[in-house]
Amino acid sequence: MTVPHFILASASPARKQLLQLAGIDALACRSDFDESQVKINDPEALVRELARAKAEIVASRFEQALVLGCDSVLAIAGEIHGKPESPQAAIARWQQMSGQQGTLYTGHALLDTTQSKQILRCGMTQVKFAEVSDREIAAYVASGEPLNCAGCFALDGKGGLFIERLEGCHSNVIGLSLPLLRQMLAELGYSVADFWESP
Repeated sequence: MTVPHFILASASPARKQLLQLAGIDALACRSDFDESQVKINDPEALVRELARAKAEIVASRFEQALVLGCDSVLAIAGEIHGKPESPQAAIARWQQMSGQQGTLYTGHALLDTTQSKQILRCGMTQVKFAEVSDREIAAYVASGEPLNCAGCFALDGKGGLFIERLEGCHSNVIGLSLPLLRQMLAELGYSVADFWESP
């Protein structure tokens, strides 16, 4: 089977870097999907639908491609959180998260335009947050990092200092579960080794 081009339906530098580290050279392509259109209260269903919508928009631009769409939210104390709307919201969120445990959900939609197939999955990772002081919260939010992250933290950045424990896939928290992607590729008839071999 000829291996199609791999397209990441996201402008996330963290997701692109994860793929690069895994040996997959992906072309990043923004979907510009309006997430406010989707109103779903179940976090798993929400991220699956957002990932699917993003992947389908981008897949419509390519004839032969594997298109991966992803979306992440954090659920804590019964509430679903995406990216904070403002620095003030980020500070309030961190004051709520400090010392608590939440679940990071990442929806994955893998579309193969050559086979007209799609697979939807959701990765879930338990995240235990450290007790964080108001000074640390203010300084972290001032750095700007949490404003671009679902859950208001970047595990692979300064936010990693405030995470005490993970239960589940580490890369899922960064925005893309590599073990889950490997399984999804296999379901479509591909091996990760296909992307490591020179054409």
